[in-house]
Amino acid sequence: MPETTSALHSLWLDSAPSTTYRQLDEDIDVDVAVIGGGVGGLTTARLLQRDGARVAVLEADRVGNGVTGCTTAKVSALQSTIYSTIRKRNGAAAAAVYAEASWFGVEQLAILAGEESIDCDLERRDAYTYAAKPGERTSVTDEASAAAEAGLPVELVDTPDLPYAVYGAVRLADQVQLHPTRYAQGLAAAIHRNGSSIFEGSRALGVDEGTPCRVRTAEGSVRADHVVVATHYPFLDRGLYFARLKPQRSYCIAVRLASGAPPRGMSISAGSPTRSVRSSGDLLIVGGESHSAGAREATPERFERLAEFAGRHWDVEAVTHRWSAQDPVHYDHLPVIGPYRPGSSRLWVASGFMKWGFSTATFAAKILSDRIAGRENPWAATFSPTRLSPRSLHDVGQLGAKFTVDLLGDRVRRPEAGSADDVPVGEARVLGDGFGRKGVFRDDDGGLHAVSVRCTHMGCLLRFNGAERSWDCPCHGSRFDVDGAVLEGPAVKPLEPRDP
Repeated sequence: MPETTSALHSLWLDSAPSTTYRQLDEDIDVDVAVIGGGVGGLTTARLLQRDGARVAVLEADRVGNGVTGCTTAKVSALQSTIYSTIRKRNGAAAAAVYAEASWFGVEQLAILAGEESIDCDLERRDAYTYAAKPGERTSVTDEASAAAEAGLPVELVDTPDLPYAVYGAVRLADQVQLHPTRYAQGLAAAIHRNGSSIFEGSRALGVDEGTPCRVRTAEGSVRADHVVVATHYPFLDRGLYFARLKPQRSYCIAVRLASGAPPRGMSISAGSPTRSVRSSGDLLIVGGESHSAGAREATPERFERLAEFAGRHWDVEAVTHRWSAQDPVHYDHLPVIGPYRPGSSRLWVASGFMKWGFSTATFAAKILSDRIAGRENPWAATFSPTRLSPRSLHDVGQLGAKFTVDLLGDRVRRPEAGSADDVPVGEARVLGDGFGRKGVFRDDDGGLHAVSVRCTHMGCLLRFNGAERSWDCPCHGSRFDVDGAVLEGPAVKPLEPRDP
């Protein structure tokens, strides 16, 4: 087993400078307010700014520090087995639209990086979906067929540049990898001028639709003709997104090799368990181990399995970084981009990027900027949040049933410990708290941290994520640190503190 550091931190966040945009502490007026300082919100803001709009971007933390800075940062129109999935669920026409839009997203991102002179280590690399087992060969050939039918110039090859047995792969040349946080920071720098602004540490707490709309934060507000919600998972309780999006968590490690070089291609396996591979300089990045958000399987073993995989196939000297990301998947495996709810003409949303946020968020920005500017967009109808399909009621019903089970099931489960004395160092337990529940975590120094485990979004009971020492919601993916601060929405309010 290779040496493992304790760096529970993204490689990208660890190798990018800190940004210092001020907090919103007044009431301002702009043309468009964008909520979310990741690649989706920032790209939308920059395209709108190029149309002549004055834009304010509100980021709860720091630019690029959310999901944008916690991905593998592959920018590819070939995305595992997405085209065969979309063709099966939505038809060949929908797959063709997704392919055209995704290809645009890759190229538009590269163009923006060049035009804005963003130093983000952008490189052109081939993308592969490969069969790690003989039984996965059919999935690869099906994906090659679906992707080609959708219009992508893919080809079947024997193997990508991987040091282990592969049973065929589909290749798409000339895709992109980059440093995601530096890219986001470069977009922010381009936006923050000429009447437009970036505000950090400014969590949006609510949106009042009107003429104009008003976005509320703790210290100030933004009045705008249009509001774009680009918070990855929509945080406003309208539009029934909680019944349509399933958040999934996945993990990454970066490793330093003692000898040899990491592969040049960007590869992902077609089957389960997923293994995603790319390089960053002389570091190897391996991703996978996905599961539903809030699952009890969120344990440190997730990282250990990735390290074991890397050590089995490469001469690994050390694991330098470990991190994870969360991605909402729409029930029909297409993103949702457009009016936030039926009848909205000023409130917009982009979500459901299915772990391929850089290409998808970039074409989402094009759709939203076109719609806000009054231009037609050829992809808008396919990704409309108000679309329906024959499977809609069945799939929404399944997600609704899961919500009910998660909401009620944990309430009848017995507490995990009798008192805080039973909580081991580095672990957490759910204890009784009158008629409710509290979560108690004991840190490495023996200190206790106790919070209510009732999610402030819709009241589900949280579960402890031992891999990252956070309290995670199994219903909609909100995450909180051990002292209750919001790490990830849709929740916007912290957990209530409790006595241990």
